[in-house]
Amino acid sequence: MDYHNNDSQLSDWKNRSVRFEQEIAKVVIGLDRPIRLITTSIFARGHVMLEGDVGVGKTTLLRAVARAIGGAYERIEGTIDLMPNDLVYHTYINRDGKPQVDPGPILKHDEQLSTFFFNEVNRARPQVHSLLLRVMAERSLNAFNQEYNFPHLQVFADRNRVEKEETFEMPSAARDRFLMELNIETPNDADVRSALIFDPRFHNIDDLMNQVKTGVLAYDQLNQIGNTIQHEIQASKTLQQYALDLWEATRNPKRFGVKIDDVDLNKLILAGASARAMSMLMRAGRVNAWLNGRSAMVPEDIQEIFNETIAHRVFFNPTYEMRRSWLIKPLIAGILQSVAAP
Repeated sequence: MDYHNNDSQLSDWKNRSVRFEQEIAKVVIGLDRPIRLITTSIFARGHVMLEGDVGVGKTTLLRAVARAIGGAYERIEGTIDLMPNDLVYHTYINRDGKPQVDPGPILKHDEQLSTFFFNEVNRARPQVHSLLLRVMAERSLNAFNQEYNFPHLQVFADRNRVEKEETFEMPSAARDRFLMELNIETPNDADVRSALIFDPRFHNIDDLMNQVKTGVLAYDQLNQIGNTIQHEIQASKTLQQYALDLWEATRNPKRFGVKIDDVDLNKLILAGASARAMSMLMRAGRVNAWLNGRSAMVPEDIQEIFNETIAHRVFFNPTYEMRRSWLIKPLIAGILQSVAAP
């Protein structure tokens, strides 16, 4: 292995990651942490779910991300009448009055598809979620008697938490395919709020997008640099044991002394994080270390992304699931506070 070449490559891509975040920050203000977490997910080669109220900038953020990544971009809207085939092909009557079948949003760009944005994914039916799961997991799809591959594909999805009518909760298997779930909030900073309301620059999204430089990240090289990061950023035995303890704490928090008011910890957890979840945590942790200029992981690299990577992969018993939004934050915080870091 050419260590000198890898060091040079990682340094070059670190500069690219800085330029990428700067491009996004041109048009999305007050969301520095979500931008950093999306950058982490891109280099960890993981899919991302965004959740938040209506009008907080989720779509603007993802459009800017897709433009700065480069490659082909497709978007689809989740609706109750959307069917799996709508992602694969669409039929219509052409100018000659004959029926015609064209590739749908997933297929039309073939291997050049780099970013697929599923807006309001929770409005789509479970059958659509199943197809999306296959594409996310395998980055491939069978259609028209052949297999299509999407080696550079990254899926972004969003759901708003306000409207619950005619929505379908994604199954745990599908949620587990998302490296991170990010909560997008309205910025608290008064200056940022004023700019969003009163600065005309933020009122025309199409003009705003034109300010983002395209292809800052070479989408067809991200898999290679992602693999290099995973091999070059080290994780000591002590750090690995810390990750294993965190994993066990998601399954048996009481063992580590975690306490939540009015909650029986013996009955809270239905299923803790999976092995896949923890491997994704380590992938994201290595990227976090690299983005912060380190050649080896420290506990903070895990702690920084633990909530967004693990919270949606811990499942509660039905008695507590209805209170999930109130319980998951103190559980994750309790785990990080109670598990001894090296």
